[in-house]
Amino acid sequence: MEPAISGAQLEITAGPYTAVVTECGAGLRELTWQGEPLVLTYPPSEPAPAAFGQLLIPWPNRIDHGRYTWEGQEYRLDISEPEYDNAIHGLVRWLSWTTVDMEPGRLRMTCRLMGTPGYPFQLGLEAVYALDPGDGLTITLTAVNEGPRVAPYAHGAHPYLTVGEPIDGCTVTGPGRFYLPVDDRMIPPDGPEPVEGTPYDLRAGARLGDLKIDRAFTGLDRDPDGRAWVHLAGSRRTTSFWIDRNHPWLEMYTADEVPPEHRRQGLGVEPMTGPPNAFASHTDVIALQPGDAFSGSWGIKAG
Repeated sequence: MEPAISGAQLEITAGPYTAVVTECGAGLRELTWQGEPLVLTYPPSEPAPAAFGQLLIPWPNRIDHGRYTWEGQEYRLDISEPEYDNAIHGLVRWLSWTTVDMEPGRLRMTCRLMGTPGYPFQLGLEAVYALDPGDGLTITLTAVNEGPRVAPYAHGAHPYLTVGEPIDGCTVTGPGRFYLPVDDRMIPPDGPEPVEGTPYDLRAGARLGDLKIDRAFTGLDRDPDGRAWVHLAGSRRTTSFWIDRNHPWLEMYTADEVPPEHRRQGLGVEPMTGPPNAFASHTDVIALQPGDAFSGSWGIKAG
């Protein structure tokens, strides 16, 4: 086995499903069904490329110039996307997480995010990965404000669905009735617009072809259980993804600017509690009171 630079490689199984979660960031490195990959993976000897499988806390996506205001105070985050001069994908994806308990089909990990000048708040975090032989993988993320002040909070994750073939020939069905336009730095200048009449209307299913998508969607159609679904259908099989009501936003990304060997081999589907630049716009930012908790769940399954 290759040496793992992402720490412990934690494997859980249930029926036809197997998942591997990394100590680094509590990220989802592998998910298979009957040995077939459901998400794009990477070797344990390499860091996660293009945020593969990572948890995005305490904000997903981007913050314009890394600057935001909270309760009258301006903060500046480190610029982690220098090509666009943005702060991207939060602060925990490269931190070591602690395994609290592990069973054959279930894993619970925790992490404490300490305050920094750009985010002077303290969070206790828990990620639970649970496999079911019929329903596949469910991930539940919980944050508790362990500090003395109200904390701005949002979260997301970054799996890339795959059906084992390039996505150009696949059909994708997505739940969004609105999408969020962005500028050339991937920052939304205004609010959402209807998908109707645009290439981003995926509600009835659309063949991807050469369509490029890197957009957040909202106004999500949901089933009676409150889940919004994305289905990626290939020539042999389908991979499906859902998010609960605590995620009113969903980013979809056709993997156009990832390492060449992975390019357009999978579809990024990112559950988000808030949109890009949420800390600056305050759109759907959760004001997490001291001692309060917030949880959200999403999942991936075959078929």
